Amino acid sequence: MLKSQEIRKKAPEMDSLRIGMGWKVEELSQPQIIIESTFGHSHPGSAHLDVLVEEAYQGVMERGGKPAKFFATDICDGQAQGHDGMNYSLASREYIANMIEIHIGATPYDAGVFIASCDKGMPAHLKAIARMDIPSIVVPGGTMKAGPNMLTLEQIGTYSARFERKEITEEEFTHFKHNACPSCGACSFMGTAATMQIMAEALGLALPGTAFMPATAEELKGLARKAGEHALKLVEMDLKPSQILTKKAFENAIMVHAAIAGSSNSLLHVPAIAHELGIEIKPEMFDEIHRRIPYILNIRPSGFYPGEYFWYAGGVPGVMEEIREYLHLDAITITGKTLGENLDELKKNGYYDTCYQYLTDKGVRKEDILKTVKDPIQSQGAIAVLKGNLAPEGAVVKHSAIAKEMLQATLEARVFDSEEEAMEAVLTKEIKPGDAVFIRYEGPKGSGMPEMFYTTEAIASDPELISTTALITDGRFSGATRGPAIGHVSPEASEGGPIALVEEGDLIGLDIPNRSIDIIGVKGEEKSQKEIEKVLAERKAKWVQPQPKYTKGALGIYTKLAVSPMKGGYME
Repeated sequence: MLKSQEIRKKAPEMDSLRIGMGWKVEELSQPQIIIESTFGHSHPGSAHLDVLVEEAYQGVMERGGKPAKFFATDICDGQAQGHDGMNYSLASREYIANMIEIHIGATPYDAGVFIASCDKGMPAHLKAIARMDIPSIVVPGGTMKAGPNMLTLEQIGTYSARFERKEITEEEFTHFKHNACPSCGACSFMGTAATMQIMAEALGLALPGTAFMPATAEELKGLARKAGEHALKLVEMDLKPSQILTKKAFENAIMVHAAIAGSSNSLLHVPAIAHELGIEIKPEMFDEIHRRIPYILNIRPSGFYPGEYFWYAGGVPGVMEEIREYLHLDAITITGKTLGENLDELKKNGYYDTCYQYLTDKGVRKEDILKTVKDPIQSQGAIAVLKGNLAPEGAVVKHSAIAKEMLQATLEARVFDSEEEAMEAVLTKEIKPGDAVFIRYEGPKGSGMPEMFYTTEAIASDPELISTTALITDGRFSGATRGPAIGHVSPEASEGGPIALVEEGDLIGLDIPNRSIDIIGVKGEEKSQKEIEKVLAERKAKWVQPQPKYTKGALGIYTKLAVSPMKGGYME
């Protein structure tokens, strides 16, 4: 018997209440499908999702099911930038997942369709899917179009810094701001929103070829309807997420992540999703896979083209074909077939012809967007996990966006306990070539782990600093980050990690090829490892743990319960 029908017997008021919503009597005994989405007028990535919700709704109806719409709107990292609103961003992932758990747990459904686009909404849905383990299918909400001259939103941070330095006029800056988002959809670059849409498909939870499509494409609406129809098939197959989200599936997703130069925030989200299933994804897995899977996708911010070109070049299946020899092709997916069977079917059903026609219309070749394993953009993936006496549990860097001069460097520490102070120092030229800018007490327990986007853009847009200066933090970065940005430093400062003990003038040894980050000197003078250990022990003895920044409300709960950045920043 369907779960929804078992509950009807235990809760006789349910029939009455649903009839009160307008349900027909015959619909009460049909398979019940919850349609969860982040629809809301919060940002372009969610404002259009009602259209996809309605398509999925009709797809369920046409297959003889009864759909029900539920919403847990997400916030926008872009609109939260530059103020304390960003502190809510990572925490919102946890609360959206919890809200979906409440929706499904309070009134059980037989299957679910999950529709989201952006940075925290998509991983929140994936966490909830893993946690609740009912037959589930994901509909990624797609990407917005690029603006004039391929203008995309991540460039606004650069133009902002240039405007502050009086390098462009207010009129020019206003033009860029008013034209960077010409349509709904997730931001048009390989940021966290794009990456997590792609992870949903790479994990096997979305229909093949549906991730990060142009949100304006008519095909996306048809695929949303198809997802609604497929939810009923999932009920028939009783195919649950726990059967799909295996260790092999996570390894496949990380391989795709390496090939696309995916967002560093995935190292927060993928382990948090796996944790819901009792699967441990260690940061070393990302590092090991990124060492052997080449980076092949020429999409911003590491590459040249806007995000919409990703799907034109074949999308996730196109990437998977290029790295096919590495993948676990026997992994089961949402179709009920293996990954290998899905890829073979796409080659036969005209999927690539549809994608490539868009490239033809734009006068671009597929090879301009998606390279091959034999001729990659970079022989390794984009992410490296660093360890050393500064980050015993690890730190994350997206080295595909770093100048070669910074891969191995000795830098002098400039220490700030807030991003605002660091940003001011960068803009006023207090930061010089050869500095390591530290921003600390910004981890999950410190302030909720906000992004350091504007400071990274201020550094990356300064020709004197981009290849000479590093930003090091226990906070995180936007998926659009360029330049030498090292984040997720663990243990974080609020927990007394070594990053809390760094002082002005300390020398920092950075060696990305050898995956190390260490304090190697004091007051500009190099010291032996034993001498550094002694200095750090003396500093730790004097260190006083600061009072929590938040003690009540959503952030009070999150900062109290959050785990280390390198574990995923989820709430225990």
